[in-house]
Parts: sequence; structure tokens; C-alpha cells
Amino acid sequence: MELLDSKAKTKSFSIFIFITGIVLVAFNLRPAITSLGPLVGMIQKDVGLSHWSAGLLMSLPLVIFALLSPIVPKIANRLTNELTLLIGLSFLLIGILIRSIPMTFFLFTGTLLAGMGIAIGNVLLPAIVKDKFPEKFGLMTSVYSTSMGLVASLASGVSIPLAINLKLGWQGAQIVWAIPAVVAILVWLFLHKKNKKETRVFQQNAGSNTTRIWRTPLAWQIAIFMGFQSFLFYVTISWLPEILHSQGMSMETAGWMLSLTQLVGLPASFFIPVLAGRTQSQIWIGFMLGMCSVLGYSGLLFGSSYPILIVSITLIGLGLGGAFPLALTYIGLRARNANQAAALSGMAQSTGYLLAAVGPLFIGYLYDIAHLWTIPIATLIFVSVIVMIFAMLSGRNRFV
Repeated sequence: MELLDSKAKTKSFSIFIFITGIVLVAFNLRPAITSLGPLVGMIQKDVGLSHWSAGLLMSLPLVIFALLSPIVPKIANRLTNELTLLIGLSFLLIGILIRSIPMTFFLFTGTLLAGMGIAIGNVLLPAIVKDKFPEKFGLMTSVYSTSMGLVASLASGVSIPLAINLKLGWQGAQIVWAIPAVVAILVWLFLHKKNKKETRVFQQNAGSNTTRIWRTPLAWQIAIFMGFQSFLFYVTISWLPEILHSQGMSMETAGWMLSLTQLVGLPASFFIPVLAGRTQSQIWIGFMLGMCSVLGYSGLLFGSSYPILIVSITLIGLGLGGAFPLALTYIGLRARNANQAAALSGMAQSTGYLLAAVGPLFIGYLYDIAHLWTIPIATLIFVSVIVMIFAMLSGRNRFV
């Protein structure tokens, strides 16, 4: 009896450590990006960056995500998920430390390394959750996607207070985010040692699955859904304040409205994966989230009163807040094992971040041509319809 109790306690401790490790990785997947935006002005003055260079600095991680994501499953196939994730966290830590040196070379090199580390975590986290918690994939996706969103918004909010109020400067405000990276590395070092004797079946079968996934229609449907929801998210983050300002709202209020979209999205970020994990088909979830985006952007196009704008922003927040975790949930639900989940994650996120990098530039270009937000907003409505269609196609009870 005591032996059984001991085994149960060991298993419970192992589960707790894995959950802790997953949440800690989630904590590290956004602050290196979201903490940078509010500090760009200070960095420009200190380092002497032009506006286009600052824009490149902000876009660089997204480009790295798009380029590296398809390669990550192949690396994990050779090294195991745990070791590859450790390498990614190490890149992230080194990148954060290097880019605190006030020189252009170190700023871009550090951002490059941080982007590589985040890309590895982005791709492998769904695969690790699929491997360790196959029966609780929806719930675990809720936990880590919500953790990701909370810390991302926290990083945006505290960057300026850390830099100015605590007199850390932009360098110190960046180095603060090395702390969760160090903690995550320590936990995953423990988990890597614990899982050294892991079976090699994953490695033996991974190569063919990684290649075949790119020829699967369902995988492309998930990738297109991931891509266009990323397009909407990054366009909204970039241009929503300007759109609202053009309709008579002050820039300060418009900034708070952008924060509201992220705040409203947090409950959706938690509950959508849980609901998705409890049903065999997620077509209705895809339809509802798509309609939230369609109606929300339509409100921006046709309405100018404050009540309509607030309702529109709320709908956009719900649509965007639920779409990303739903895409992550599809990666686990439509894959048969962790091997397929890693390959699908790499493919979907590569497509997603490529479109995310192009989105703000394309919408800005449309505005430059028209000098009105009508055509750009109409484009966002059209993209929302695409998101809804492919969310529904991806929600069918099938496997890649």
C-alpha cells in the first residue's frame, strides 16, 4: 500500500513539474516582443535608429518565426523535444542579454536570437502538450495560451514604469525578462534529465510525417486558418488606434481601446480550447468566432458612435482572443501523436507568421493609396470571412 502511495505521489509530482514547465515556457513566448514596442522611442534616441530600422527591429522576430518554424520539428526529431526546447530557451536568454547592449549590431543580433528561441517554443509547446497530456489537450492549451496572453499584456504595461519609474532604462527593462527565462531553463533541465531514457519511436517515425504533412489538405486548412487569424491580430495591434483616431477618438482613448480588445480576449483564450477539447467537431466554434470578427470590423466600417465602436471592439477582442488558441487546439486535435503535432505546428506557424509579417505593411499600403480607412477595413472584413471558413473546415472531426 505504501508503495502504491509512493508511486502515486511520484506521478503527481511529475505531472505538476510538467505543467509548471509548460506554463513557464508560455511566460517566455511573448514578453521579448511585447515589451519592446513601448521602449522603441527610447531605443531610437539612445542607439540612433531610423524609423525604418526600428520597424525592421519589430518585424524581425515574425520573419524568424516564419523561416524557422518548419525546421524545428526536424531538430526535435534528432534531439528530443525537451533538449530542443532547452536550446530555444537558451537562445532566448542570450538574445535578451545581448540586445541590452546599446549598439545596433547587438540590438539586432539579440533580437534575432530571441526570435529563434521563441520560434522553437511556439512550435514545440503544442507537441509537448499532445505528448504529455493527450486526454487533456484542450484544457492545457487553455492554461498556456491564457498565461501567454496575460504575461504579454503585462510586459507591454510595465516596460515604461520599469525603465523610467524604477530608473532601469530600456536596457534594464529588457533584462528583467531574462529572469523567467532562467527559471524555465532550470525546470526544463530537470525534465530533460528525467526523460533521457525516452523511447526512440518518435524519432524513427518523424521524418516521413514531417514531409507528408505539407501534402495534406487538412493541414493546409489549419495553416491558412492560423495564417489569416495572425494577419488580423497583428494588423489590429498595429492600426486599430489609428482607425479609431480617424473616427474622432483621441489617441490616448484609442490606446486604451486596443488594451480592451486584449482584455476581452482573455476569457475567450481560456474557454475556447476547453470547449473545443470536449467536442468532436468544432465547426460551430469556428463559425461563432468568425462572425465575431466579421461583425466587429463591420462596426468599425459602418459605425462611428461610441456605443457602436465599443461593441465592435468587444466583438473583435472575442474573435481574435479565441482564434489563436483554437488554432493551437486544432494542432493537437487533428494530429494523432506528438510527432504529427510538431510537424503540423511548424507548418501552421510558418504560414501564420509569414502572413502576420506582411499584414500590417499591406494594410498600411492600402491606406496610403486610398487615404481613407474604408478599403483597409473592408479588406479586414473579407479576411475575417476567410478565417471563419477555414476555422470551420479545420473543425471537422478528421486527422491529418
